[in-house]
Amino acid sequence: MVKKVFIILAVIVATGFITGFYFKWIEEDQLIGNRIVGISVLTSVFILMPIFLYRRWRGKRLQDYTLTHEKMKKMQEDNRKRR
Repeated sequence: MVKKVFIILAVIVATGFITGFYFKWIEEDQLIGNRIVGISVLTSVFILMPIFLYRRWRGKRLQDYTLTHEKMKKMQEDNRKRR
């Protein structure tokens, strides 16, 4: 379900970019073109990116990807053993 919503929104955002640049370059209507591109950018940042992150990180432990004090000590010990 989330994958389908993501794909649909990605197509809409891509279409918005194409339409915005069409208005800017072909129709030479800078105001409308800039608004369409701006709305597409905002949509991709505030709606598309969180859906993408949710989809990619679902079911994974965040602790595996964060750097903690214990992991720093372990990395330092591993570096000392290699020398």
